Amino acid sequence: MSGDTRTSTAGAAARDGRPGPSGPGRQRTPGNRESAPPAATPEAALAAWQDYLAAARQLDGVRRAAASAAGEQARSVQAAREELTEVRTQLAVQQARLRERGVPAISLVPSPPELTEATRSMAGGPATVLAALRVARGRADAADAALVARHPLRPASWAARPRNLLVYGPLALVVPVIQVLVYVATGPGPASVAALICGLPMPAVAFVAGWVGVGRLFRGRPGGRPDRTSRFGALVCLVPAVLVTAGLLLALLSG
Repeated sequence: MSGDTRTSTAGAAARDGRPGPSGPGRQRTPGNRESAPPAATPEAALAAWQDYLAAARQLDGVRRAAASAAGEQARSVQAAREELTEVRTQLAVQQARLRERGVPAISLVPSPPELTEATRSMAGGPATVLAALRVARGRADAADAALVARHPLRPASWAARPRNLLVYGPLALVVPVIQVLVYVATGPGPASVAALICGLPMPAVAFVAGWVGVGRLFRGRPGGRPDRTSRFGALVCLVPAVLVTAGLLLALLSG
Protein backbone atom coordinates (compact mmCIF):
# COMPACT_ATOMS: atom_id res chain seq x y z
CA MET A 1 0.00 0.00 0.00
CA SER A 2 2.87 2.34 0.72
CA GLY A 3 4.16 1.72 -2.85
CA ASP A 4 0.82 2.78 -4.33
CA THR A 5 0.85 5.87 -2.13
CA ARG A 6 4.34 6.94 -3.40
CA THR A 7 3.29 6.31 -6.99
CA SER A 8 0.17 8.42 -6.66
CA THR A 9 2.11 11.20 -4.89
CA ALA A 10 4.73 11.26 -7.63
CA GLY A 11 2.02 11.37 -10.29
CA ALA A 12 0.29 14.29 -8.57
CA ALA A 13 3.57 16.14 -8.20
CA ALA A 14 4.28 15.58 -11.86
CA ARG A 15 0.87 17.00 -12.82
CA ASP A 16 1.38 20.05 -10.55
CA GLY A 17 4.93 20.70 -11.80
CA ARG A 18 6.45 20.15 -8.32
CA PRO A 19 9.39 17.84 -7.54
CA GLY A 20 8.53 14.53 -6.15
CA PRO A 21 9.19 13.44 -2.53
CA SER A 22 12.41 11.74 -3.58
CA GLY A 23 13.87 15.16 -4.67
CA PRO A 24 15.69 13.99 -7.78
CA GLY A 25 16.57 17.69 -8.62
CA ARG A 26 16.47 19.55 -11.89
CA GLN A 27 17.70 17.75 -14.88
CA ARG A 28 20.48 19.42 -16.88
CA THR A 29 19.85 19.95 -20.51
CA PRO A 30 22.38 20.82 -23.20
CA GLY A 31 21.04 24.41 -23.29
CA ASN A 32 21.75 24.95 -19.56
CA ARG A 33 25.41 23.94 -19.68
CA GLU A 34 27.98 26.79 -19.34
CA SER A 35 29.95 27.38 -22.54
CA ALA A 36 33.76 26.98 -22.03
CA PRO A 37 36.09 29.73 -23.42
CA PRO A 38 37.66 28.83 -26.73
CA ALA A 39 41.25 27.73 -26.55
CA ALA A 40 43.82 30.24 -27.92
CA THR A 41 45.42 29.11 -31.11
CA PRO A 42 49.21 29.55 -31.76
CA GLU A 43 48.49 32.00 -34.58
CA ALA A 44 46.48 34.28 -32.27
CA ALA A 45 49.17 34.20 -29.58
CA LEU A 46 51.88 35.05 -32.13
CA ALA A 47 49.82 37.95 -33.49
CA ALA A 48 49.29 39.33 -29.97
CA TRP A 49 53.03 39.08 -29.23
CA GLN A 50 53.91 40.90 -32.44
CA ASP A 51 51.45 43.67 -31.58
CA TYR A 52 53.06 43.99 -28.17
CA LEU A 53 56.55 44.22 -29.68
CA ALA A 54 55.41 46.89 -32.14
CA ALA A 55 53.86 48.96 -29.35
CA ALA A 56 57.04 48.60 -27.24
CA ARG A 57 59.23 49.74 -30.14
CA GLN A 58 56.98 52.71 -30.78
CA LEU A 59 57.06 53.69 -27.11
CA ASP A 60 60.87 53.38 -27.03
CA GLY A 61 61.14 55.59 -30.12
CA VAL A 62 58.96 58.24 -28.51
CA ARG A 63 61.05 58.10 -25.34
CA ARG A 64 64.32 58.43 -27.27
CA ALA A 65 62.98 61.34 -29.29
CA ALA A 66 61.85 63.14 -26.13
CA ALA A 67 65.24 62.57 -24.45
CA SER A 68 67.08 63.81 -27.55
CA ALA A 69 64.92 66.93 -27.74
CA ALA A 70 65.45 67.65 -24.05
CA GLY A 71 69.23 67.21 -24.39
CA GLU A 72 69.37 69.45 -27.46
CA GLN A 73 67.38 72.11 -25.66
CA ALA A 74 69.68 71.96 -22.63
CA ARG A 75 72.75 72.33 -24.87
CA SER A 76 71.14 75.27 -26.65
CA VAL A 77 70.40 76.96 -23.31
CA GLN A 78 73.99 76.50 -22.12
CA ALA A 79 75.43 77.77 -25.41
CA ALA A 80 73.07 80.76 -25.34
CA ARG A 81 74.21 81.66 -21.82
CA GLU A 82 77.88 81.53 -22.81
CA GLU A 83 77.21 83.53 -25.97
CA LEU A 84 75.25 86.12 -23.99
CA THR A 85 78.14 86.58 -21.56
CA GLU A 86 80.62 87.13 -24.39
CA VAL A 87 78.32 89.53 -26.24
CA ARG A 88 77.69 91.57 -23.11
CA THR A 89 81.41 91.86 -22.43
CA GLN A 90 82.15 92.87 -26.00
CA LEU A 91 79.36 95.43 -26.09
CA ALA A 92 80.47 96.93 -22.78
CA VAL A 93 84.00 97.43 -24.13
CA GLN A 94 82.63 99.00 -27.31
CA GLN A 95 80.39 101.28 -25.31
CA ALA A 96 83.34 102.50 -23.24
CA ARG A 97 85.36 103.19 -26.39
CA LEU A 98 82.53 105.12 -28.01
CA ARG A 99 81.95 107.15 -24.87
CA GLU A 100 85.63 108.08 -24.88
CA ARG A 101 85.20 109.35 -28.43
CA GLY A 102 82.32 111.62 -27.52
CA VAL A 103 79.30 109.50 -28.47
CA PRO A 104 76.29 110.45 -26.28
CA ALA A 105 75.15 107.83 -23.82
CA ILE A 106 71.55 108.04 -25.06
CA SER A 107 72.73 106.87 -28.50
CA LEU A 108 74.20 103.70 -27.00
CA VAL A 109 70.96 102.57 -25.31
CA PRO A 110 68.34 100.64 -27.34
CA SER A 111 65.04 102.39 -27.91
CA PRO A 112 61.68 100.90 -26.76
CA PRO A 113 60.71 99.76 -30.30
CA GLU A 114 64.05 98.00 -30.61
CA LEU A 115 63.54 96.28 -27.27
CA THR A 116 60.04 95.19 -28.30
CA GLU A 117 61.31 93.76 -31.57
CA ALA A 118 64.15 91.95 -29.78
CA THR A 119 61.74 90.50 -27.21
CA ARG A 120 59.45 89.30 -29.96
CA SER A 121 62.30 87.58 -31.77
CA MET A 122 63.27 85.71 -28.57
CA ALA A 123 59.94 83.90 -28.28
CA GLY A 124 60.99 80.97 -30.44
CA GLY A 125 62.91 79.03 -27.81
CA PRO A 126 66.58 78.53 -26.91
CA ALA A 127 67.66 77.75 -30.49
CA THR A 128 66.20 81.01 -31.76
CA VAL A 129 67.81 82.95 -28.92
CA LEU A 130 71.19 81.35 -29.66
CA ALA A 131 70.91 82.23 -33.36
CA ALA A 132 70.02 85.84 -32.51
CA LEU A 133 72.96 86.11 -30.10
CA ARG A 134 75.35 84.81 -32.76
CA VAL A 135 74.03 87.41 -35.18
CA ALA A 136 74.56 90.08 -32.53
CA ARG A 137 78.11 88.86 -31.94
CA GLY A 138 78.81 89.03 -35.66
CA ARG A 139 77.62 92.62 -35.73
CA ALA A 140 79.78 93.44 -32.73
CA ASP A 141 82.80 91.93 -34.47
CA ALA A 142 82.03 94.02 -37.55
CA ALA A 143 81.86 97.11 -35.35
CA ASP A 144 85.24 96.26 -33.82
CA ALA A 145 86.72 95.86 -37.29
CA ALA A 146 85.30 99.26 -38.28
CA LEU A 147 86.82 100.89 -35.21
CA VAL A 148 90.21 99.34 -35.94
CA ALA A 149 90.01 100.41 -39.59
CA ARG A 150 89.44 104.02 -38.56
CA HIS A 151 92.30 104.01 -36.04
CA PRO A 152 94.73 101.27 -37.15
CA LEU A 153 97.69 102.65 -35.17
CA ARG A 154 95.86 103.00 -31.89
CA PRO A 155 96.66 99.96 -29.68
CA ALA A 156 93.55 100.43 -27.57
CA SER A 157 91.47 99.43 -30.58
CA TRP A 158 93.48 96.27 -31.28
CA ALA A 159 92.64 92.76 -30.20
CA ALA A 160 93.74 91.80 -26.70
CA ARG A 161 96.74 89.59 -27.57
CA PRO A 162 98.50 91.86 -30.09
CA ARG A 163 97.86 94.80 -27.84
CA ASN A 164 99.21 93.10 -24.73
CA LEU A 165 102.21 91.82 -26.67
CA LEU A 166 103.42 95.41 -26.80
CA VAL A 167 103.81 95.24 -23.01
CA TYR A 168 104.80 91.62 -22.34
CA GLY A 169 107.23 91.36 -25.24
CA PRO A 170 109.77 94.09 -24.33
CA LEU A 171 109.72 93.07 -20.67
CA ALA A 172 110.35 89.46 -21.62
CA LEU A 173 113.37 90.39 -23.76
CA VAL A 174 115.17 92.70 -21.32
CA VAL A 175 116.90 90.08 -19.18
CA PRO A 176 117.76 87.62 -22.02
CA VAL A 177 119.35 90.44 -23.99
CA ILE A 178 121.41 91.48 -20.95
CA GLN A 179 122.52 87.87 -20.44
CA VAL A 180 123.64 87.58 -24.06
CA LEU A 181 125.51 90.89 -23.87
CA VAL A 182 127.32 89.79 -20.69
CA TYR A 183 128.34 86.51 -22.30
CA VAL A 184 129.57 88.27 -25.43
CA ALA A 185 131.53 90.80 -23.39
CA THR A 186 133.10 88.48 -20.82
CA GLY A 187 132.97 85.06 -22.41
CA PRO A 188 132.37 81.81 -20.50
CA GLY A 189 133.42 83.10 -17.12
CA PRO A 190 132.01 83.87 -13.67
CA ALA A 191 130.12 86.91 -14.94
CA SER A 192 128.19 84.85 -17.46
CA VAL A 193 127.41 82.23 -14.82
CA ALA A 194 126.17 84.92 -12.43
CA ALA A 195 124.02 86.48 -15.17
CA LEU A 196 122.59 83.06 -15.97
CA ILE A 197 121.72 82.35 -12.33
CA CYS A 198 120.27 85.82 -11.73
CA GLY A 199 118.12 85.49 -14.84
CA LEU A 200 116.29 82.38 -13.68
CA PRO A 201 113.51 84.19 -11.72
CA MET A 202 113.29 87.05 -14.21
CA PRO A 203 110.43 85.59 -16.34
CA ALA A 204 108.14 85.75 -13.32
CA VAL A 205 109.22 89.33 -12.64
CA ALA A 206 108.62 90.26 -16.28
CA PHE A 207 105.17 88.68 -16.21
CA VAL A 208 104.12 90.54 -13.07
CA ALA A 209 105.39 93.82 -14.48
CA GLY A 210 103.57 93.21 -17.74
CA TRP A 211 100.37 92.23 -15.96
CA VAL A 212 100.40 95.49 -14.02
CA GLY A 213 101.36 97.48 -17.11
CA VAL A 214 98.48 96.12 -19.18
CA GLY A 215 96.06 97.10 -16.45
CA ARG A 216 97.50 100.60 -16.35
CA LEU A 217 97.71 101.25 -20.08
CA PHE A 218 94.65 99.48 -21.47
CA ARG A 219 91.69 99.97 -19.18
CA GLY A 220 88.48 98.13 -19.90
CA ARG A 221 85.00 99.36 -19.38
CA PRO A 222 84.39 101.66 -16.41
CA GLY A 223 84.28 99.62 -13.23
CA GLY A 224 85.64 96.52 -14.98
CA ARG A 225 89.03 94.88 -15.44
CA PRO A 226 90.96 94.81 -18.73
CA ASP A 227 91.65 91.60 -20.56
CA ARG A 228 95.25 90.86 -19.53
CA THR A 229 95.51 87.51 -21.38
CA SER A 230 97.45 86.03 -18.47
CA ARG A 231 98.31 82.69 -20.08
CA PHE A 232 99.49 84.35 -23.26
CA GLY A 233 101.58 86.81 -21.24
CA ALA A 234 103.18 84.04 -19.19
CA LEU A 235 104.09 82.16 -22.37
CA VAL A 236 105.59 85.30 -23.94
CA CYS A 237 107.71 85.94 -20.84
CA LEU A 238 108.82 82.33 -20.48
CA VAL A 239 109.84 81.33 -24.03
CA PRO A 240 112.72 83.84 -24.56
CA ALA A 241 114.14 83.14 -21.10
CA VAL A 242 114.10 79.36 -21.65
CA LEU A 243 115.71 79.61 -25.08
CA VAL A 244 118.46 82.01 -23.97
CA THR A 245 119.15 80.06 -20.78
CA ALA A 246 119.48 76.80 -22.69
CA GLY A 247 121.80 78.40 -25.24
CA LEU A 248 124.02 80.00 -22.59
CA LEU A 249 124.17 76.79 -20.61
CA LEU A 250 125.33 74.83 -23.65
CA ALA A 251 127.87 77.53 -24.44
CA LEU A 252 129.23 77.50 -20.89
CA LEU A 253 129.49 73.71 -20.82
CA SER A 254 131.27 73.62 -24.15
CA GLY A 255 133.61 76.42 -23.12
